[in-house]
Amino acid sequence: MIKVTIDDIEIEVEEGTTIMNAARMIGGDVVPPAMCYYSSLPGTGGKCRTCLVEIAAGSTKDPRPMPKLMVSCSTMVQDGMIVKNRTSEKVIENRGAVVEFLLINHPLDCPVCDQAGECDLQDLGFSHGKEGSRYEEEKRTFEPIDIGENIKLHMNRCILCYRCVHVADQLTDKRVHGALHRGDHTEISTYIEKAVENDFSGNMIDVCPVGALTDRSARFKSRVWFLKPMNASCECTKCSGKAVVWMFGKQMYRVTTRQDEYGEVEVKDGKPEWICNECRFERKDLAQWTIEGPRHISRNSVVSQGHYEKPNPLKNNTKNIE
Repeated sequence: MIKVTIDDIEIEVEEGTTIMNAARMIGGDVVPPAMCYYSSLPGTGGKCRTCLVEIAAGSTKDPRPMPKLMVSCSTMVQDGMIVKNRTSEKVIENRGAVVEFLLINHPLDCPVCDQAGECDLQDLGFSHGKEGSRYEEEKRTFEPIDIGENIKLHMNRCILCYRCVHVADQLTDKRVHGALHRGDHTEISTYIEKAVENDFSGNMIDVCPVGALTDRSARFKSRVWFLKPMNASCECTKCSGKAVVWMFGKQMYRVTTRQDEYGEVEVKDGKPEWICNECRFERKDLAQWTIEGPRHISRNSVVSQGHYEKPNPLKNNTKNIE
């Protein structure tokens, strides 16, 4: 075990742990934001630059500070390392600049975007964004397309985090979408429209930190803070069958994976509990699910302000849903 200090809090972690994961062991405001890193997807991280931190001391053996800010999602901790996140003025200033760059081409779609209310970019813009934009050039624009039968792609909102590409690489050996072109013309797309047909392709929606990928079966049906998320399970031969169903009264509007406080799919026995497209898009009847109880949303989201959680958990039936 090695010792690392993050924002004046010392913690012991295993060798090979990243600064990001060490900060998550502490929790709270110490954790840097992450728009591209996803712990259960190998290869993610280092693209969005929102998790940059200041390393005031490299290690006990070499206490010299790092000359530049370092990405916490891929930088390994060293014994005696001292890291500054929220306590560093350079980090706060840089994070504001990164957010400004991320919003250069991002449209003001929040009032009509299905991701509003649970959007990582909204949270980041609120905490580190500026009141106005200095950008005077024309924004790049794309027409929304159906990247799959059940998935709508709004490339205008995409921040090129590549999470959707990495999740496709993990769940299928025949990925058909990816980054096309280069530079300012880069876009996530397919060569053939509606080409994404993999039975686990819906998980692309859950890993997207913004509203670039949305569920076509739930588009514009309700704002997320009007819905009640419930833990539910079903008998499925393709996936774990464990999901979160989002209810309005007794009507089921959408189905998603179970996510932790950092918006990442829950992991059991070392395996992420992704759900198949049948559970996500086709099973919208309450009779097909066993409702286990309210889903506690611990993220910075207006969902948790809906007071949908009750003192007594729901029993395994649908009569208790109001």
